[in-house]
Amino acid sequence: MKTSSRLCSKNDFQRYRKKEMNRKQEKPIVALIYDFDGTLAPGNMQEYSFISAVGRNKDEFWGETHEMARHQDADGVLIYMLLMLEEAKRKGIKLTKRKLKTFGKDITFFNGVETWFERINKIGEKEGVTVEHYINSSGLLEIMEGTSISKEFKAIFASSFYYDEDGCAIWPASAVNYTNKTQFLFKINKGILNIHDSEKINASVPEEEKRIAFSNMIYFGDGETDVPCMKLTRQLGGTSIAVYNSSEASRNVARRLYEQHRVSFICPADYTEGSLVEEIVTKLIRKIKADDALSSLR
Repeated sequence: MKTSSRLCSKNDFQRYRKKEMNRKQEKPIVALIYDFDGTLAPGNMQEYSFISAVGRNKDEFWGETHEMARHQDADGVLIYMLLMLEEAKRKGIKLTKRKLKTFGKDITFFNGVETWFERINKIGEKEGVTVEHYINSSGLLEIMEGTSISKEFKAIFASSFYYDEDGCAIWPASAVNYTNKTQFLFKINKGILNIHDSEKINASVPEEEKRIAFSNMIYFGDGETDVPCMKLTRQLGGTSIAVYNSSEASRNVARRLYEQHRVSFICPADYTEGSLVEEIVTKLIRKIKADDALSSLR
């Protein structure tokens, strides 16, 4: 009796096994994606030295930013960047990339952040995965590039300035707000590490050819401005974590995000060895590795 099924030849089977063995030798990639302000460092990065350098205090600076945005019905990120340019010009400060990077040197981090990346990378190596770290922030790229942890990131997606021929900031080159932050999750998914590309990000790519699956993403945030990224990450199979500082208001925000199903976990912004967030991430890495091993058996 004839059968419609096609029997696999010995050569076909050997090619299949070789392909599977090669795939199994490739470590799954786990992407840890962080907001910056309030997630890795307390407060906003402009508050550490820039605002005082232009002779303002943080309440004045942010109060004027909010009022200007309300009055002009404008994007708050664009307005704070405009105000930085105006205040620097008023004080005679040239906002070059080098100058902005010096403001990053004064930033202090939550406990354990500066040793976090090496520890998590080692955990990933032990569990058989490659861990990559990314920043997805409305803060300034140039300031973050001046911090002690900038070298830890595969890519930093953030707001940045456009510079004239003298190297001085004159205009926003990129303004990242709470909704357009989601685009960078898709860039990470496809392995695109720049902001300007608008062709590859819209190209159709089979799921199995995308560099990092959403299920392999862990997103860290601290507040309402992270909600779109938190929600999208969860909807597409990844995990979102809300961290909080020692204040009751911060804990209440994290609790509300959990109750609204925006995040899977909430924990203190304590990144020291043996902390709750380290325990959660370690177990998520093991789960991702196990899921990858199971998928290879299908």
